[in-house]
Amino acid sequence: MKTNYLAIFLVMLILGCNKEKEISSVNLENWYKRTADLNAKDSLEFGKSYLSIYSQIYSMSEHKTHNLTAMASLRNTSETDSIYILKAFYYDTHGKLIRKYFDFPIYLAPMETTEIIIDEVDIAGGTGSNFIFEWKIPKNCSEPLFEGVMSSTIGQQGLSFTTYAKRIK
Repeated sequence: MKTNYLAIFLVMLILGCNKEKEISSVNLENWYKRTADLNAKDSLEFGKSYLSIYSQIYSMSEHKTHNLTAMASLRNTSETDSIYILKAFYYDTHGKLIRKYFDFPIYLAPMETTEIIIDEVDIAGGTGSNFIFEWKIPKNCSEPLFEGVMSSTIGQQGLSFTTYAKRIK
């Protein structure tokens, strides 16, 4: 009986080790489900926001970094109106475009939130990565809220902090 348990454990261990880790996947199917058709004549107000994200932070010196999981939280703060996020672009420390999460309008229903996750092993952004979000909202609607939540846990220690977007247009 112990031999069977040991064999099952070894098979699970081997199968688990053979999986390749997917780094910050961009599942377009999720974004396409949220596609919004905006008419150019719509009387929506345009905005653009900058959000700092940290996929790494310095630890002990400038020569050692610590990897983080980062979440960009996209929130509709309106209780009554849907809002539209037009683009979500991710840049590295040097301002180089890493990836486009989407570059077509998606909607967020009233009080709805969606997220973009940067996996802990995805260090392409470095210590100064950031997002640019372009959005449209109905007149007199509250602006969207973009937050960054960075975290990491190793053993019994945990680290987490937040950042908030700044409107740039």
